Amino acid sequence: MPETRRIPHARVLVAAVSVGMIALVGCSAQPSAGGPTTEPTTAGSAPAVEDCGVLVPPMAQPAERIVAIKSTAAELVVALGLGDAIVSTAFLDGPLAGLDGAPFDAPTIEGMPSREAVLALEPDAVVAGWESAFAPEAVGDREQLQQLGVQTWVSPAACWSTDVPALTWDALFDEFSDAGAALGVPDAGAALAQDQRDALAAIAPVETGARALWYSSGEDAPYVGAGSGAPQLVLDAAGLTNVAADIDETWTTMSWEALAASDPDVIVLVDAPWHTAASKIDRLRANAATAQLAAVQQERFVIVPFPTAEAGVGTVDAVQLVADDVRAMDLE
Repeated sequence: MPETRRIPHARVLVAAVSVGMIALVGCSAQPSAGGPTTEPTTAGSAPAVEDCGVLVPPMAQPAERIVAIKSTAAELVVALGLGDAIVSTAFLDGPLAGLDGAPFDAPTIEGMPSREAVLALEPDAVVAGWESAFAPEAVGDREQLQQLGVQTWVSPAACWSTDVPALTWDALFDEFSDAGAALGVPDAGAALAQDQRDALAAIAPVETGARALWYSSGEDAPYVGAGSGAPQLVLDAAGLTNVAADIDETWTTMSWEALAASDPDVIVLVDAPWHTAASKIDRLRANAATAQLAAVQQERFVIVPFPTAEAGVGTVDAVQLVADDVRAMDLE
């Protein structure tokens, strides 16, 4: 992932909730000892989908009460037409917009919610942008939540418990289809995937051959987009060459000296409330290794909002933003 924030420790469950969950879990089918069952569970003709090592059966009806944790998760739910089903959001990275672009209002839990806080909302689905949202000290085990009738979904690009291959556009668009099926709106998922494919195909990349650096965070050393994640997809589709493309990681730490030696034509800056693009520009100007770069002196900066910097429904928009801003720099 790009920039990270410290996740507050989730509250410990009160005894009553713990006992209630144990009783409910005890009455439910138990998971296999080796992890999620390998028997596909279906609703209608749709097969279950493996998501971060957990087999997720499709919901037979659209989810009606959804908790969305992180901006990418909330944006996906809204894009699937389920915004009205959101009973709470948590850990958002910035303002959330509805399908019409207007501000989207939903109750918000401060910090990373506990299982107790989530279950109190009586959700039928929890969608998260990070797999760590389902850690024991946070929302809790996904299989136990499923046994309680709560569907779960995590962006596959954010998995950490299973191997994640280099992100591709097909994999990203397939996620939208799979998430739609998981949340009981398979047609909406398929339509979203197709809309995103069409939007990507309509973007004209720049033809400069410009080299770009994706600077996400870091003060002692910059944390940059490498060759196997969303930044690589965005830069490549926008017609740019990622200076860190040869590093087979989603993100990597680069020394200031290495950044200067890469001499990018363009620097993409991630703008987050807790680490703004303006602060990164100040740091680039103040650092002796980077202050003399042409991209810094000529202010060849492209600023992308933090939620758009992670794999999700905003990734295609990021391609358009980067291509348009670089084209306006008249580097061709």
